[in-house]
Amino acid sequence: MRVQFVLQEIWIGLRRNMTMTISLVITVAIAMALFGTGLLLRQQVSASKSYWYDKIEVSIFLCAKTSSNPVCQKQDVTEQQRETLKAQLAKMPQVSDVQYENKQQAYARFKDRFAGSPGFVESTREGDIPDSFRVKLKNPEEYKAVAQAMLNQPGVDSVINEQEILKRFFRILNGLQVAALTIALIQVIAAVMLVGNTVRLSAFNRRRETGIMRLVGASNTYIQLPFILEGAIAGLIGGLFASVLLIFSKKLLVDRLAGDVQLVSQLGWSVVILVIIVSICFGVLLCAVSSFLTLRRYLRI
Repeated sequence: MRVQFVLQEIWIGLRRNMTMTISLVITVAIAMALFGTGLLLRQQVSASKSYWYDKIEVSIFLCAKTSSNPVCQKQDVTEQQRETLKAQLAKMPQVSDVQYENKQQAYARFKDRFAGSPGFVESTREGDIPDSFRVKLKNPEEYKAVAQAMLNQPGVDSVINEQEILKRFFRILNGLQVAALTIALIQVIAAVMLVGNTVRLSAFNRRRETGIMRLVGASNTYIQLPFILEGAIAGLIGGLFASVLLIFSKKLLVDRLAGDVQLVSQLGWSVVILVIIVSICFGVLLCAVSSFLTLRRYLRI
């Protein structure tokens, strides 16, 4: 097989269908970028879940004069009530650790956690966050047993499970992931159709050459290879453009999400590189397979 001839045929095909090739590259780039973004969001959700689910705590907020719960009767929790609640929590089999946090400690932790949002911190004053018990569970799924035991106890204002907050947040991330993958699927379908049209046009323009090649005994593989490589090269270029878009996506979306939202852990570059490699390989394979299937139908050999 003459490599020079194959490369020449590839260049001729790409040059003759330059506008369609450019359209194909752009479509593949967008499709692979969205596909990669969906994978990045998936990895971000998985990493965040692994990081935070073993740090989940149940916050039991105690009564204060500003509490709206009628159980509190607009009074601060008493020392006796606080000690009774702590003893009850320590005896529960679901609880692994109990830490008391007063108003000053709660405000200091609040300022540290939301240091990146100065406006939010400035609008909150010391004393707005009531005393609380921060309860570490042996199994985060056993939250309901602790909540039911503590609710309506004297001195308890409310019980908040951080797991429920995380679940709602992760549902938003999962929704973004599904949206990105759905749009990517639509773009992939468009790319497949565009590959088919490009290969059909290229095969039609070179029907005399392929006819002569058949007469002189050229193999099917030798005739098909330039067309398949044209699609693969377009997919490769589109994948490379998609890798640039994925780097921007990591910088502008994933990193900003991790920086602005304290519930999200940082996603490493090793994961991004792996997603880029997968996206490029998928783009090349998609275009090559689409070209091959189109040739079997429209190139009579």
